[in-house]
Amino acid sequence: MTTLTSPRRATFTRAASGPTFLRSLRSELLKLTTVRSTWWALGIGAALTVAIAFLYMSAAEGGNPIFGVLVSAQFTMLVAGVLGAIAVTGEYATGMIRSTLTATPRRVQAALAKAVAIALVVGAATVLTYLIGLAVTIPTASTAVVWSDPAQSLLPLALGVCAMVVYALIGTGFGLIVRNGAGAIAATVGVLFVAPIAVGLFQLGGESWQWLVDLGRYLPVSAGSTLTAIPTADILVPALTLVAWVVGLVGIGTALLQRRDA
Repeated sequence: MTTLTSPRRATFTRAASGPTFLRSLRSELLKLTTVRSTWWALGIGAALTVAIAFLYMSAAEGGNPIFGVLVSAQFTMLVAGVLGAIAVTGEYATGMIRSTLTATPRRVQAALAKAVAIALVVGAATVLTYLIGLAVTIPTASTAVVWSDPAQSLLPLALGVCAMVVYALIGTGFGLIVRNGAGAIAATVGVLFVAPIAVGLFQLGGESWQWLVDLGRYLPVSAGSTLTAIPTADILVPALTLVAWVVGLVGIGTALLQRRDA
């Protein structure tokens, strides 16, 4: 027996199921690109990248411009991480998260759309920043960039973009977990900046702390540095390390978003 569904009921059913992922993604991109904090963060990151690359080339008397651009990640990673954190916690601070979850009842979809939007914005901004940094530094280089060898040119740059996206998504994960701006930023800075310094101090403790030093290789910054080495070496372990950090933090944050009230 065939059941007839009225057009009005079909329309209601589609509306109740929530928007598609692409609509959620467009909404998140719109929200992310229309707040001043995003542009301030991207502008600061771009300025730091270009300035550090220029200073490196000046100090190294014409060193490798690609390394000069990539070395700035030691500082701009914090900007990316903080941007990822406040992109989530800002909605909790203003109460806009309720509107977001009302418009997108599927909370997994809402969290993934937000993460993908942050990844796209940070990735695009990093590509543009690297191009500007190279345009500033290549004319001052004493040796030409070997573009014909991807391991010394295009691949480190591409992996540098991926690493910056990961740093931003780590902040996103902490934002979903903590839901508080100060707490999420503190956790992000702790993992990206404080933890590597603390692990470095344990190197002074001799072999008794070597196990902790070995674990430090799986911190995001250590994995990112290995990933963007010039020339590019084995990228499997550092790449999997960064993927594990993103999947772990964003996955936990998404699971908590489903269980907790907005």
